[in-house]
Amino acid sequence: MVDLTKLACEHVQKLEPYMSARRIGGHGHTFLNANESPKSEFYIFNSTTLNRYPDTQPFEVTQGMADYTGLARDQVLASRGSDEAISLLIRTFCENGEGIVIAPPTYGMYEIAANTNRAQVAYAKREDDFSLKAAAIAKAIKEAPFTVKLVFIDSPANPLGNMFCHEELKTLLKEFENVLFVLDEAYIEYDPSATTVPLMKDFSNLVVLRTLSKAFGLAGIRCGFTLAHADVIAMMAKVIDPYPIPDPVAQIARQALAHGGIDLMRERVTKCLELRNSLKENLLKLSCVKKVFESHANFLLVEFEDGPKVFEHMLQKGIILRSFETKPGLKNTIRITVGTPEELDEVMRVLTALTGQ
Repeated sequence: MVDLTKLACEHVQKLEPYMSARRIGGHGHTFLNANESPKSEFYIFNSTTLNRYPDTQPFEVTQGMADYTGLARDQVLASRGSDEAISLLIRTFCENGEGIVIAPPTYGMYEIAANTNRAQVAYAKREDDFSLKAAAIAKAIKEAPFTVKLVFIDSPANPLGNMFCHEELKTLLKEFENVLFVLDEAYIEYDPSATTVPLMKDFSNLVVLRTLSKAFGLAGIRCGFTLAHADVIAMMAKVIDPYPIPDPVAQIARQALAHGGIDLMRERVTKCLELRNSLKENLLKLSCVKKVFESHANFLLVEFEDGPKVFEHMLQKGIILRSFETKPGLKNTIRITVGTPEELDEVMRVLTALTGQ
């Protein structure tokens, strides 16, 4: 029989896919491994329009995001989550042999998207405390054996939870005018004052990614956004598929971005931050916990005395968390999504029993 895998592109045969929470799987009843909101809202849905193809860029959705972020509509591109936006940026701006810079540990899809699209990857080194400096990124850009077109920076970072300093960013934007700096703000609603969007008026090479998956509680509809200079958006619009936003998605996104939807999101964020602070206090009381990383998102990264033991024990109890044991500098760490009060109480009960406290 013919080995059909050999028909695939050589780089695809070698590709290691991104291991999302759902792809990893796990049997349990409490899922705190994907940074999802613990609840969504009730949305009204009209099915009578399903016989028609949707708009490529639904007006009320892109205008809603423009109004929410204080931008013009031609600075907004809607896509299937910010994951599609990452790939679109690479496909649009990286010629063969060119590439990107990332700063591990970081969101894994940046590198996967580059590998999938035959772009090169260079790495900026974080400080010992996992902060990221402009000098490290500048060094990676200058020393890369290829032309760097894009730099991806998640802020708040995943899985670290920390922020990238605005002054450091401005230094890079000024020095490298021919590089697009992509600030992934998937979790920015948990610290909205730290958004880099206001810098876009002064720097045309700043690109910001947003999503409805986290604070808006809509991971299931896969709706994300690129915010950028109109010229960047126009180039990406040439590459995006004809109908990226299904009509049901557009209907729900439109409601989420209306004033009432934004108010509900902010109420949910306030509750999440209260629970996050309480969870951190409780974790620090446990002898099995060495460190709880500072977080500006809806999760906590926790260093345990024995991370694999804790992870397996929680798994056996039906609590699914996310281990970062194999990531650079993150041995014994586990990421815990801030779930419902009941879910977090369960986490603490199991951990307390494990440590015998």
